Amino acid sequence: MLDPGSNSELPPIPAKRYFTIGEVSELCGVKPHVLRYWEQEFPSLKPVKRRGNRRYYQRHDVLMIRQIRSLLYEQGFTIGGARQRMDLESSKPEPAKVPAGIVRQMRLDLEAVLEILRPA
Repeated sequence: MLDPGSNSELPPIPAKRYFTIGEVSELCGVKPHVLRYWEQEFPSLKPVKRRGNRRYYQRHDVLMIRQIRSLLYEQGFTIGGARQRMDLESSKPEPAKVPAGIVRQMRLDLEAVLEILRPA
């Protein structure tokens, strides 16, 4: 288990679909009972529960837990303050999407540049 240090010291998140509470505990540097407590305090943290009430966290849950951990352990927020910050973050508007036609044209332009740069 890691000490509550900076999130940059945490291991990379493996490319998996689901993580057990033990795996998330190791990935985020917090004990399983803390994760269960945070589920009660942060309504947006809802892992999938399967047979036997086992928790399975997804990648976005792990990222959220790391964000909560940073707010509490590194930035000194209280649980209530961290909850408010998380609510503010979730209410921010999403950045505008680039229309598919523009992306397609950029790709064609880049492929043309690649053709020019390739040795003959």
